[in-house]
Amino acid sequence: MENLLNLWLSSGANQITSGQFTMILIGLVLLFLAIRKNFEPLLLVPIGFGGILANIPGAHLALSAAETALTSGDALVLAQMAQTLGVESTSDIYALKAALSSAPAAVHAQATQYALDAGFSNGMLYNFYSVAIASGVAPLVIFMGVGAMTDFGPLLANPRTLFLGAAAQFGIFATVLGAVGLSVAGIMDFSIADAAAIGIIGGADGPTAIYVSSLLAPDLLGAIAVAAYSYMALVPLIQPPIMRALTTPEERKIEMVQLRHVSKREKIVFPLLLLILVALFLPDAAPLLGMFCFGNLMRECGVVTRLSDTAQNALINITTIFLGLSVGSKLAADKFLDPKTLGILALGIIAFAIGTAAGVLMAKLLNLVSKHKVNPLIGSAGVSAVPMAARVSNKLGLEANPHNFLLMHAMGPNVAGVIGSAVAAGVMITMVRAMTG
Repeated sequence: MENLLNLWLSSGANQITSGQFTMILIGLVLLFLAIRKNFEPLLLVPIGFGGILANIPGAHLALSAAETALTSGDALVLAQMAQTLGVESTSDIYALKAALSSAPAAVHAQATQYALDAGFSNGMLYNFYSVAIASGVAPLVIFMGVGAMTDFGPLLANPRTLFLGAAAQFGIFATVLGAVGLSVAGIMDFSIADAAAIGIIGGADGPTAIYVSSLLAPDLLGAIAVAAYSYMALVPLIQPPIMRALTTPEERKIEMVQLRHVSKREKIVFPLLLLILVALFLPDAAPLLGMFCFGNLMRECGVVTRLSDTAQNALINITTIFLGLSVGSKLAADKFLDPKTLGILALGIIAFAIGTAAGVLMAKLLNLVSKHKVNPLIGSAGVSAVPMAARVSNKLGLEANPHNFLLMHAMGPNVAGVIGSAVAAGVMITMVRAMTG
């Protein structure tokens, strides 16, 4: 009987909390949206499954060895950990966890070593997160794969579209101000680093959002990643009302002139020139933009076809699996079920809407000074949800004029948006580091 009682006490059913139960349901909802509704399935399937794994009670899959030691309830272990972390009370687990997360590197290493010596180990998802995201590797590898799949031709054929991609990044900076405003008003408690990480959602670029969050606001990474990929999946629902509201039927009917042919030499020189110019002025953008340009160079140079094919397919797919599971590890109940999550979701959709509107308005502004008219619908593709935003522009163009094929024209600002989001990320990282010392 005693053995049965011990088995029950150690079971997940006995240890589960309401928060964990809620997060398991949220994980199932993400899987439903990915599988049934086809919402960004390549990311939401591993993120949703990782969220379920992270909230299995008693498994500690998303915890480090030190965090597992703190949740063990062993009086001797807690006393030693409290002494190491400089905390007087051993009964306040939340205080111990807070002390661990804010501890200097040397103290954190000492606490981790004690936990390992005591027989505790890092959880599976924690190891995935450490290798894939904490190191910064996974988002950079995915950016390389995206670069290998990107054709700069439409952007080079119509360089004006670079302004559309740049304008769409206004949503990022507007949202940073909004997050700071919420903090000043006392509604939310976002630091400047939190605000910068949240603002990147407006770029509609998942890997960039994850990369910036992992550097500036790791505790918010789960909510930011879920918001970024959810809104990317909802592009066909979010953008059209904004595009219709800001354009007239006559503007939506504008037919753009045929794109010129772009030579192979131009396509090879452009990523090299782009990287060198941007990195010289903004070194913090070099990791993201460097991998993006490297992937594109492999595609265009024509002499490393196998490497380009690997980056576009096997490598990016493998990395996506571990990236998604790692993001899911941040959907643990104690990190995700927080009022800040609602603020992130609200600010994220505002950022997305502002970015869409800014791109459309910039296209209208270009028409005032351009000989060849630009269809304002392609301005919305300045957010870097490739190629979905371009497809939405094309769809609305065809609705207004059956002969209006805007897809290749919209790919120009779409690709420019990827570049813009990487540059904006570099700006955010540089500014936050300068402000926080």
